[in-house]
Amino acid sequence: MPFKLLLNRLLEDIPGALGAIIVDWEGEAIDQVARASEYDIKVLGAHSGIILSQLRDALLETDGGDLDDVVIRTDQNKILISPLTEDYLLLLQLGPEAIAARATYRMGRCVDELRSEFEFN
Repeated sequence: MPFKLLLNRLLEDIPGALGAIIVDWEGEAIDQVARASEYDIKVLGAHSGIILSQLRDALLETDGGDLDDVVIRTDQNKILISPLTEDYLLLLQLGPEAIAARATYRMGRCVDELRSEFEFN
């Protein structure tokens, strides 16, 4: 299944979702969809690899376990980041009215589908 189809379905399933992007470990966009600014989702995606890398290092140093998900909340957005593989991740941008718990559940299902796509390729 193409990535864009999965990303579009993710946005359709989550009221208040603004965009989703798959990026590699260098922050390069693999595929993205956006209801808001495509530039913004690309900037967030480009920096998300740095966030995950820093958190992974900290968890390794403190025996904190494996990183599953990261949720960042601001006064205007919620950002969910999930590793897909060692080299790829999925970022989902939500507006302030979006329900993070629902988005986290739906994103987890999308992550499972995306991981199977990466394993297949």
